[in-house]
Amino acid sequence: MDPQLRSQFNGDFSVEKYAALLRCVNETEKWPADFRISETPIFLTNEFTEEVVAAAEEIVALVQTPEFRRHSATAIPPGLEVPRESIHPNFIVVDFGICTEGGRIVPRLIELQAFPSLFGFQLLILHCYRAAYPAIPRDWTSSFGGIKDDAYVEILRRTIIADAKPENVVLLEIEPEKQKTRIDFAATETILGIRSVCLTKVKKRDRQLFYERDGRETRIERIYNRVIFDELIRRPDLDPPFRFQDELDVTWVGHPNWYFRISKHSLPFLKTAHTSPAYFADEFPADEEIDDYVLKPLYSFAGLGVDMEPTREKLSALGRPHEWILQKKVRYAEFVPTPDGPKSKAEIRMMFVWPEGDRKPTLVNNLVRMSQGKMMGVDFNKERTWVGSSIALHR
Repeated sequence: MDPQLRSQFNGDFSVEKYAALLRCVNETEKWPADFRISETPIFLTNEFTEEVVAAAEEIVALVQTPEFRRHSATAIPPGLEVPRESIHPNFIVVDFGICTEGGRIVPRLIELQAFPSLFGFQLLILHCYRAAYPAIPRDWTSSFGGIKDDAYVEILRRTIIADAKPENVVLLEIEPEKQKTRIDFAATETILGIRSVCLTKVKKRDRQLFYERDGRETRIERIYNRVIFDELIRRPDLDPPFRFQDELDVTWVGHPNWYFRISKHSLPFLKTAHTSPAYFADEFPADEEIDDYVLKPLYSFAGLGVDMEPTREKLSALGRPHEWILQKKVRYAEFVPTPDGPKSKAEIRMMFVWPEGDRKPTLVNNLVRMSQGKMMGVDFNKERTWVGSSIALHR
């Protein structure tokens, strides 16, 4: 969106530099990226940066209100509530579509989650873009509030490790070595010293959990939780030695209850200048044009189950309509010119962390997904270029 830097970048681009970017991303950590890396970052104007920061902070402020607490009281599905809920989430990420309205490019809320994103990988990809494309000015960054690399790592450390030792903190996942986001797990281990552990490898004795580290049984005091309930429910074969609903002597970093409380369930509550109308499916107004909406299941991840063409008949056929929402469609801006012709569009994820003891969350970084397809997912962008995972830079 910064036309001068965009023109300079495109003019300086080469397939050799992109190959260098991929080598940096895929060879720095023990695992490569199992998703497509875009050829380019996006470059934000100061005007858009200020607007998207203000929009994200307004939404995050709303989910801290007593009114939101009451709204989210019914968000956790029966039987999935986890004991010892933290007083606030440790992570909040807010996804905005970069859209066109009234001749302007503006951010429009798509989704939000109280679940950790790729905090480790985004630091890696920033370094790799800078290394592969040395013409990018050094004063262009992906962080906010003047946070430099060391300060970024330190606030992650305060959030995830706090006063524990790294060996007593684990990144918990289902078969982490098979996850598409495993490069983030590796990057997190590099910068924080915590290991990724499959929940089936954990041992339970009374209320305590343990894992094996370098041949030694080690107590788990804090869990950096990356397990998504949707996947856990779909894997009855796993048979882990503990249940999330057990009373455990651990601190959840990213308590699982917040995964539900701040989620698509929140969208009908949120009403700002940067949100679109959203309704639970059983509360959808009779006079609204359903063709203008997208139907989303509340409890799914990575775009699973999204219906871009809902009908009244489909709504009537839903078994549990209160577990679905309808959100008004937005028009994504095609704003990134590419050497191949078609322009790319993008979503930007604004990434907040909230260490224990801090008065409020801190906006630290961003993540970008670029697309030329109907949706942002890889299935809608096969055989395309200048799409995939990226980052937004600004001054």
